[in-house]
Amino acid sequence: MPIDIVVDAMGSDKAPDPEIRGAVLAARHYDVRVHLVGPEDILRPILRQHVQHQKHLPIFITPASEWITMGDKAAQAVRTKRDSTMRVGLKMVREGLASRTTSGHGKAAGFFTAGNTGAAMATAKMVLGMLSGVDRPALASAVPTTRGVPSLILDVGANVDCDPDNLVQFAVMGHIFAQNVLKIHNPRVGLLSIGEEDSKGNSLTRDTLPMLRALPGINFIGNVEGRDIYNGNCDVTVCDGFVGNVALKASEGIAKLVSHTLREALKSTVTSQVGALLSRRAFGDFKKRLDYNEYGGAPLLGVRGVCIVGHGSSNEKAVMNGIRVAAEFAHAEVNAGIEAALLSPAEVP
Repeated sequence: MPIDIVVDAMGSDKAPDPEIRGAVLAARHYDVRVHLVGPEDILRPILRQHVQHQKHLPIFITPASEWITMGDKAAQAVRTKRDSTMRVGLKMVREGLASRTTSGHGKAAGFFTAGNTGAAMATAKMVLGMLSGVDRPALASAVPTTRGVPSLILDVGANVDCDPDNLVQFAVMGHIFAQNVLKIHNPRVGLLSIGEEDSKGNSLTRDTLPMLRALPGINFIGNVEGRDIYNGNCDVTVCDGFVGNVALKASEGIAKLVSHTLREALKSTVTSQVGALLSRRAFGDFKKRLDYNEYGGAPLLGVRGVCIVGHGSSNEKAVMNGIRVAAEFAHAEVNAGIEAALLSPAEVP
């Protein structure tokens, strides 16, 4: 049965074209119904261009007269733009949750935006509310590893300052998401620090370490270092949002540097150009593994609903994958697992 996913059609840097193209791709490839939220007079002509030969694609438009830009101050925009695409879209998810509770199904199961991250988090907290047992939501990002399966790092920007209780909650949420959505059996959870020894790190990591060791039902492997995010030694890496965001953005920069350097090297001589032609498929696979567009976006874990936040420069592929991740998140019933685990830590699945 198709699942309904709401898309903020005015979120990305180049909105609404990537959102509309991504919605079309998702409607073609996945069992979803996509609801684009934004000004109908802007969205309708563009959507008509992209579906003129596929008029039966399950894509719908929900009107919203305002949208929050990257330059807006999040707190102020959330308060003043009451008909924003984010607020309207997340209200649809809230209403969908209520109808599923009463009738077993609902109109909207998840929301995707490539817009202002701070505004998305604030609006989701206000409109959806928090899960029982969660003090703060966390943005979780899937990243590639040398083992060919993704790992998860959280928080990557929702909370600059955290206390040990926050990191313990992040560990539980990451464990549930990795197990239910990424399909990693008994995921290994690590605490990001500057060394593997228990004595290494700052006061936050040293205070958090014994709490995670005492947490039942979690496969906690102790302190891990930055390289463990990508070498496959750890499935879920836990840190505060300041550290996580720096690690993620640095990694994106390194990935672009490696791709650029390799491309330039392959074009430098005739011999290397011949080699590049022979290895084009391998190079394409390499770029695909490093491309954040393949991962769709970061789930905002801890809110009472499904909210996926994409990169501001998301293209149609990223939007399509963001819709896919939102649908997978909703199908896996991650939030029910998080609440159960935090309320009964001795029974973490």
